[in-house]
Amino acid sequence: MVSVTRSVFGDLPSGAGTVEKFQLQSDQLRVDIISWGCTITALEVKDRQGRASDVVLGFAELKEYLQKHPYFGAVVGRVANRIAKGTFTLDGKEYKLAINNGPNSLHGGVRGFDKVLWTPRVLSNGIEFSRVSPDGEEGYPGELKVWVTYTLDGGELVVNYRAQASQTTPVNLTNHSYFNLAGQGSPNIYDHEVTIEADAFLPVDETLIPTGEIAPVQGTAFDLRKPVELGKHLQEFHINGFDHNFCLKRSKEKQFCARAIYYCHKGPATTSHVFSNSIPQVNLSPLAPTMPLFLCPCLASCLSLLPLSPSLPVL
Repeated sequence: MVSVTRSVFGDLPSGAGTVEKFQLQSDQLRVDIISWGCTITALEVKDRQGRASDVVLGFAELKEYLQKHPYFGAVVGRVANRIAKGTFTLDGKEYKLAINNGPNSLHGGVRGFDKVLWTPRVLSNGIEFSRVSPDGEEGYPGELKVWVTYTLDGGELVVNYRAQASQTTPVNLTNHSYFNLAGQGSPNIYDHEVTIEADAFLPVDETLIPTGEIAPVQGTAFDLRKPVELGKHLQEFHINGFDHNFCLKRSKEKQFCARAIYYCHKGPATTSHVFSNSIPQVNLSPLAPTMPLFLCPCLASCLSLLPLSPSLPVL
């Protein structure tokens, strides 16, 4: 049984609208989501001893989400991740996007999907948000209708993305939550154990753009096919963190992608799994679908295991 409660989270400046909070609760977890950026502000889960902890980073008040922050819990788009130099060519025409990350365009540009108010619709087991991205928004071609649905199924939080374009356009949506399975406020995630089911990854250049090479993970710091403890693994390979895409296997079925486990002195306390649903076999780039792993030294208290996203925009 899932309950959905609705409340006011805050008002936008200059009468631009009211941001609402939706709390979804089952007997195993609770998630709070606001209509500003479809943002997950809290995700409370129980460990094996039945103790509840909020395992994502978020803010208590709207004003903090309206200030600059690293996309805590938000849906990012039209295109999650970076587009080199903010340009791409489609059907023989070059498009120029807003530049907001060094020389590149990141997560949809200056005012991406994380910085807009979405329209909510309450479901029996969750919440659906929708919006229309107008033709030319942040430089992208075509009008894009987007629906993002959060539902609870027992102990699972399911996020579904759907988009309909008036013309061919890049689309690559994800939720940018940061996880610390020891609970918000814990000092770091170096004692977390991480697994990613990927045989290859995408090397990047100095601006974090994939070079075009698909490299095997064997013998590298990116071999996470067997569980590794993050702190020890980073020390062993003398790296500060990850901001890379891991290449997943194509499948028509729901498949395991990644796992993160936090161990405490009493044994496994909290476990998080990432699954992908069936991967379309048409209209994808020739590269395998990928899953980004983001672990930044400046945010060592959390990691971002982003749900499935293609390695190049979906057209």
